Amino acid sequence: MPALSELQQNAVRELLRASPVAVELGERFAAAGYALHLVGGSVRDALLGRLGDDLDFTTDARPDAVLRIVDGWAEGLWETGLAFGTVGLMRRGFRLEVTTYRAEAYDRTSRHPEVTYGDSLADDLARRDFAVNAMAIALPDWKAPEAFVDPYGGLDDLAAAVLRTPGTPQDSFGDDPLRMLRAARFASQLGFHVVPEVVQAMTDMAGRLEIVSVERIADELSKLLCGALPRRGLELLVDTGLAAFVLPELPALRLEIDEHHQHKDVYDHTLQVLERAIALEEDGPDLVLRLAALLHDIGKPRTRRKEAGGGVSFHHHEVVGASMAKRRLKALRYPKDVTAAVTLLTELHLRFHGYGQPGTSAWTDSAVRRYVTDAGDQLTRLHKLVRSDCTTRNKRRAAALAGAYDDLEARIADLAQREELGRIRPDLSGDDIMALLGVPAGPVVGRAYKHLLAVRMERGPLPREQAEAELRAWAAEQGP
Repeated sequence: MPALSELQQNAVRELLRASPVAVELGERFAAAGYALHLVGGSVRDALLGRLGDDLDFTTDARPDAVLRIVDGWAEGLWETGLAFGTVGLMRRGFRLEVTTYRAEAYDRTSRHPEVTYGDSLADDLARRDFAVNAMAIALPDWKAPEAFVDPYGGLDDLAAAVLRTPGTPQDSFGDDPLRMLRAARFASQLGFHVVPEVVQAMTDMAGRLEIVSVERIADELSKLLCGALPRRGLELLVDTGLAAFVLPELPALRLEIDEHHQHKDVYDHTLQVLERAIALEEDGPDLVLRLAALLHDIGKPRTRRKEAGGGVSFHHHEVVGASMAKRRLKALRYPKDVTAAVTLLTELHLRFHGYGQPGTSAWTDSAVRRYVTDAGDQLTRLHKLVRSDCTTRNKRRAAALAGAYDDLEARIADLAQREELGRIRPDLSGDDIMALLGVPAGPVVGRAYKHLLAVRMERGPLPREQAEAELRAWAAEQGP
C-alpha cells in the first residue's frame, strides 16, 4: 500500500483530471448557498490513484434543490435514487451522484432502509460504512488546506491497508447489515486487512444479513468474486459465518476430504481452482468462470461415500452439483444466462476425466464432437475450468493431465477446421426431411432430425446420398 505522501500525490493527480467538472459543480452549489463535498469511495480511490469516471458527492441541499442547481448544466439526468436522496447526472463523460446528507438505518424486520436527511457533513461521515470511506474534499476550492476532511483517520487506515468502522462496528452493521459483506468485498478488491473487532462483530451479527434483500447480497458477492483477491474475501465470509447466509454450499465443503487426499479438504481445493481459473483469464474478471470454479464441486458433500479399504468417492457429484448450483443462483436471482452457463460448466467439468489415461478407452471423433457440442458457447470457459481443476502436487501427474488436455484441444481444433464443429447440424434440413418422407411439419420431423443429428455426431458429415439413405432406413424402421 502506498505511503502517505504518495497517496496525497495520487489524489492531486486524479483530482486535477476530474476538477473541471467537480469545480464547476461546486461553484454552482456555492452560488446557491449550499455546501458540496466529494466523498466516500471517490476520495478513497483518488488517494489510491484509481479514480474512475463515477464521482460521488454529498451536500446539505435537499434533492429538489439539487435538481434546480443542475438544471441546464447536466447533460443527462436520472432520478432513480431520488427516494434515497440521490440525484444522478452526466457531465463531460463523468457520471455524478449527489446525495443529501443522510442517516439511514434498518428496521429490525424490514429489508429496506429508512432514509432521513442529516444536517451536517460530520453526521453524514459518521454514518459511512468504513473510515476509509468517511473522508471528504470540499468544493469548489479543493486545493485549500482545510478542504480535506478526515475525522476518523481514514487516510492513516488507507496507508496501513486496514478496514475499521467510524464508530463501533455493532452500530455500523446494525444500521446496514450489508456492510459486513462490503468488508469482505473490500478485502478482495483492495487487499485490506479487516481489524479484529470488525471481524468479531461480523461473526456475532451474521444473522442480521437475513433482512437484506437478495439482490443486494448477490451484487456484493459478484463484486467480491471479481476482485483481485477473492479468496481473501471468501475466507472471511466463511470464517465469520456470513457465508451461511450467502452461499452455504461453500462452508459445507470444509468437511469433505478430497478423493485424491491431496488437499486437506474440498474447500481448500475449490479455492485453489478459483485462483488457477483467474490466472487463465484473458480479458479481465470473468464472473461466470469464477462462479463455476467456486461451485464446481458443491455436489461432493451430498455424494460422499466411504469405499472398502478406506477410500472416499463422490460419484455423479457433477450432476448433483449442477442442480445445486442452478438452485443457488436462481435463489440469488442471477440472470438466466449466468445461471445456465455456470450450471452447464459444473455438469461438464468431469467429462474430460480419464481422457488419454492408461487403462481408458481412447476418445473417438464422435466423443470429441459431443464434448464440443454439449459445451456450446461455453467451450472456452470449460477448457479453463478443466485445466484449473488439476491441483495435484504430483508434478508427473499434473504434466500428464495437462498433456492430455493439450491433445484434446488439438483434436478439437483439427475437427473444427474440417467439420465446423461450432455449427454442427444434421446433413439434411427439416425441409429436406419433409420432402423426402412426404410428411408435414410435426413430431415425426423432430424425431427424424434428432436421429440424423446423432448420426452426424457419430460418423461425421455424410454425402447427401448417404444421408438420404440413412433417413429412409430410419423411416422404414418406424413402421407405418
